[in-house]
Amino acid sequence: MYAEERQQEILRRARTAGRVDVVTLAEELDVTTETIRRDLTALERAGVLRRVHGGAIPVELLGFEPALATRDEVMITEKERIAKAALAELPEDGSVIIDAGTTTARLVQILPADRELTVVVNSPPLATALASRANLHVIMLGGRVRGLTMATVDDWALQPLAHLHVDVAFMATNGCSVAKGLTTPDPAEAAIKRAMMKATERSVLLADHTKFNRTYLAGFASLAEIDVVITDTGLDVALAAELSAAGPEVVRA
Repeated sequence: MYAEERQQEILRRARTAGRVDVVTLAEELDVTTETIRRDLTALERAGVLRRVHGGAIPVELLGFEPALATRDEVMITEKERIAKAALAELPEDGSVIIDAGTTTARLVQILPADRELTVVVNSPPLATALASRANLHVIMLGGRVRGLTMATVDDWALQPLAHLHVDVAFMATNGCSVAKGLTTPDPAEAAIKRAMMKATERSVLLADHTKFNRTYLAGFASLAEIDVVITDTGLDVALAAELSAAGPEVVRA
């Protein structure tokens, strides 16, 4: 197992169990405790774990919301597969909303050049990436920019959404569960996400498997309000069936 693969496995275990300890990881992954400590240090520097005595805890359980750059460095391959699968949900022409997020950013990178679309975004980096594309008409929602996520929020972003009618919204989330639906740590971002979904005919959630069975402060949609969930094959098949039973089609890319 390469170091990156081992670190991803450590992160997966931490998120599943709520914490990991050095000795157990060393025994189960067949490496030295020194190697595990180096892995935990690397994961802490990446902003996804916090070291505690004898082990580590995922930042989500400590109330932290990782910054955009930190989140963009994890689950890269999975996010790229999700984005490619999401292309099937694009209209031939018409309009789409692309929510701020690291997985939705992968979709922005691969939007096809052979169809004209109006693209509504609430992220200055996404707007910049799209603005030079001749086949796209880009609408940037104004408002206050949250530094952690680079998403625009508050009234200047909410008001235009009340007057828009788009074909498909590609949504991001921090957490998703059958019981609590889609959640995010910040109420202002939740309000924007809720308004985006009200402005669209069809909602598609793009989320890697680590987002599921997690709940954050502010809810913005139930699973019944989502038409399609596109995730990766790391999502447990039984959990995928539970999600599907709650309403949306579930695609494991």
